[in-house]
Amino acid sequence: IEQFTPEQVDAFDRDGFLIVEEGLVSERMLDVLRERFEALFHGTYETGIKPDEVNWVPGRDPEDRTRQICNGWRADDVIAAQVLSERTGRLGAQLGNYRGTRILQDNILWKPPGAKALGFHQDSSYADYLVPAEMLTCWISLHETTADAGPIEYVRGSHRWPKSPPERSQFHAPEDWLAPARNAAPEGEEMEVVPVVVKPGGGSFHHGLCWHGSAPNTNAKVARMAVVTHMLPIEARFHHEHVDLVYSRYRKRGDLSLDESFFPVLWAEDGYRSPWLASLPPAE
Repeated sequence: IEQFTPEQVDAFDRDGFLIVEEGLVSERMLDVLRERFEALFHGTYETGIKPDEVNWVPGRDPEDRTRQICNGWRADDVIAAQVLSERTGRLGAQLGNYRGTRILQDNILWKPPGAKALGFHQDSSYADYLVPAEMLTCWISLHETTADAGPIEYVRGSHRWPKSPPERSQFHAPEDWLAPARNAAPEGEEMEVVPVVVKPGGGSFHHGLCWHGSAPNTNAKVARMAVVTHMLPIEARFHHEHVDLVYSRYRKRGDLSLDESFFPVLWAEDGYRSPWLASLPPAE
């Protein structure tokens, strides 16, 4: 997939998300990424650098939790090759009508059988430390997904709802994972929840205000893994006052720009891409 059709762009604008059944990751890369997941979640960091957030550790956390790492790309160059791919940045820019994209962060997600839900939320609710306070996200599954395996799910058209405060208390393993979206729905608005059912290497793109989350994995055979790239428009900067507990550590004193060592440019319409990305292994 090199670019989306006008019909696909229209579908994204209408629904707040676009499902891509296959072809976002090559067969070779799928196998390598699955191997890297095992090492990453057992604390083996190829670069020697720990990810920014490690939200599940074996022996520390319950086995029925969705395993999540944020910015695994800092710890592993193969993960980096995928989440920082030029194609992901180009496709995201097309849907967001951006003149270029840079990464904000990745999510490395592993949802084994029996793993509990992730609460519904809007990604852009967490972005008030950025200007503009928005993002666009690419979610890619490393396995074939089924609706009962807890894939990402979207509320169709919910990107047109108002932005809600960030959901924190109901994010990991909530009993009612749909409650935040239900509570945010405008009066009289129907909630159509759409699971992302795709082949290995398929996935989806979604608007930063589109409500999404995932149900428990009740499929005894599928331990689904997914890689996620949260993208920003190329001109994004830090907010002069608001800060994030984790990611504002990369803000330089007296400089609100996003340093390309930590927020590299994936693609720009003038052909620019952060030069150091050329040192990564090929993503194809």
